[in-house]
Amino acid sequence: MADLSVKVAGVSFDNPIIAASGTFGFGREYNEFYPLEKLGGISCKGITLKRRDGNPPPRIAETPSGILNAVGLQNPGVDVFIIDDLPWLKRQNTTVIANIAGNTVEEYCQMAEKLSETDVDMIELNISCPNVKSGGVQFGTSCESVGNITSEVRRRCKKPLIVKLSPNVTDIASIAQSAEANGADAISMINTLTGMRIDIGTRRPIIRNNTGGLSGAAVFPVAVRMVWQVSNAVKIPIIGMGGITTWEDAAEMLIAGASALQIGTVMFSDPYAPIKIAEGLNDFLDKNGIKSVTELTKTVIPW
Repeated sequence: MADLSVKVAGVSFDNPIIAASGTFGFGREYNEFYPLEKLGGISCKGITLKRRDGNPPPRIAETPSGILNAVGLQNPGVDVFIIDDLPWLKRQNTTVIANIAGNTVEEYCQMAEKLSETDVDMIELNISCPNVKSGGVQFGTSCESVGNITSEVRRRCKKPLIVKLSPNVTDIASIAQSAEANGADAISMINTLTGMRIDIGTRRPIIRNNTGGLSGAAVFPVAVRMVWQVSNAVKIPIIGMGGITTWEDAAEMLIAGASALQIGTVMFSDPYAPIKIAEGLNDFLDKNGIKSVTELTKTVIPW
């Protein structure tokens, strides 16, 4: 069998398949299907400083080849996560990534400090959140704001720091370079694309928030393009995500420049998708005489 293990910012993963934040909760439900140690890692549901109940329904809806969601970061808060969820997660023999979100730089920094004193393996900075002190503009939409929040959290964070990039920008490579220059150990990308659907009968948007994040197979070509662009702009590793549904997609994303992968929306229709993708990658490597999955990363041959 091929070697599926990878390292990202010095952190070891038994295989490159990580459950994406927002689609896997804290893993308890999926643990009823298979041992979580079969995954390379888990990026936990986005955590905020205080408990959040999320947006009112309807807040998730199916679209062609994907879903729209505006769940609104429903979660119990960082302290409850540390006390109730993290000890259980650490017994599952897989790498644990804490995904953090907030409305101010101070909130992010406080969570980074708290989590730095725990057993989480990495911290993932979700910067697709509205900065209330800047009129609600997302942290991740300018080089300046990305650099500022990355720098401030880096000073308070003792764990390897992943910055999760929004695709809703004009120049993704420059955004990634700003994160790298200000202390990011790795990049994860892409977060959801902003989308909208309308019920023509009622003339109302199909989700209560009006707009939502589009994920699923429909965004895969965009994600591949952006991973390729960023891999040519930064030296730190990239965790690729966005519409991966098959092992072929996984191989393509690695070839584009990713060192590891996050799998999300497909698990709503097939909870076993991460296992199937890991097995398919292994078979592909064996059939092609490739000894390690790391040999695929950034091997695209441009025309």
